[in-house]
Amino acid sequence: MSAAPCRSVARHRATFTENADVSSEHLSVVKAVRDTWLGHGLCAYPSDRTTAESAVAQLYRQSGSREPKFVWVPSPVAGSDLIAAEGLSTSMSLAGNGVRCASARIATLLLKSRRRMDARIERRRSDWPSERWAVETARVQSTEDAARAGVSPDRIIRAAVWDSLHTTLFDGVAAAIRTLLPPVVVGVTWYGQQEAHRVAYYNTYRRLGLAKFHSDDDELLDANAALTGATGWWWAFDNVCVMAERPTALHFESIPGRVHNERRLHHSDAPAVHFDDGRAVFVQHGTIVPDWVVRDPTAERIARERNVEIRRCAIERIGWDTYIDTAGLALVDRADDPGNVGCTLQLYATPDGWGRSGRILLAVNGPSERDGHRRRYGLHVPGWISSALDAAGWTYGLDGADYARLVRRT
Repeated sequence: MSAAPCRSVARHRATFTENADVSSEHLSVVKAVRDTWLGHGLCAYPSDRTTAESAVAQLYRQSGSREPKFVWVPSPVAGSDLIAAEGLSTSMSLAGNGVRCASARIATLLLKSRRRMDARIERRRSDWPSERWAVETARVQSTEDAARAGVSPDRIIRAAVWDSLHTTLFDGVAAAIRTLLPPVVVGVTWYGQQEAHRVAYYNTYRRLGLAKFHSDDDELLDANAALTGATGWWWAFDNVCVMAERPTALHFESIPGRVHNERRLHHSDAPAVHFDDGRAVFVQHGTIVPDWVVRDPTAERIARERNVEIRRCAIERIGWDTYIDTAGLALVDRADDPGNVGCTLQLYATPDGWGRSGRILLAVNGPSERDGHRRRYGLHVPGWISSALDAAGWTYGLDGADYARLVRRT
């Protein structure tokens, strides 16, 4: 077997531009495109039905399918219910080289277009050394800092646009809404506004002139941009297209530690996602929870809950002090936290009913939250530990004596 040729890392890099002022302007465009599509993805206004139907009809025509009848529903759950009640399906028929139903035609059309646009983007890329370093640097540093560090425009665009929007909208909002649906929904689901990462990514290359796409792909990208900016989820069938309205409320907060304007769902007193038909999702700092966690958390419900993250959210909702009192937690040991001056470590016996043996170490977070507060949190530690210092050390792989010598923990 012959080795792959090794190319010189001294090859000129493809930067936005050699002019620092223009480069700064280009980076501003990257962030502006991302934030514009973030706004579309988090929009909770009624759908622009005329624009949405026109864009979908164009996709049907370009895929070789007849324009459908449009049926609007108030939520994705209502769409799923309608599909099941009407017995809609992707009537799979074989003709030529495969499945020929409308949804398959549209999916194939869009997939081929994305592959062609990806190929155009790939052509402009130079060889960049330390690729793994560049990917990580672009993810954790601002666009300006990443550019100054020598990260390629492609890696910056991927992290600041695609990855950022995918995290917020597809992994965040769409994933939360999916929890309301049955496990299997017949047909391909398109997520509308929550797929904004795709449109924003290719639009960034097009707007900056970094890649020139074929006219057919430009036309499809425009149709997708119109659709994504106009509505929520939709399903294509041979004679009908089911279109779901956007949420009537979306509540969110910035994700701590992220640098590309990533958001996560959160509302402390109400559903984070709400639709006009009453369907809703409760989310605490990005964690999807049952409604009781927000509306009526009690020590009894917490004891019955088997999911550790949901249990943690419920405890933090009522506060550790209240939970300790109402649940009757027995204090095993307490000590000053040497790695967190002015704070205390408390070790408690695990409450009955948790279904897991061991103990709970209650500590205070080292760094402050965005609002300036320092969060108290509980950690599960083995039942044989009887010292709060040993419990804290165990979480770091140390014994209590070594932990006691820490100057500051993180």
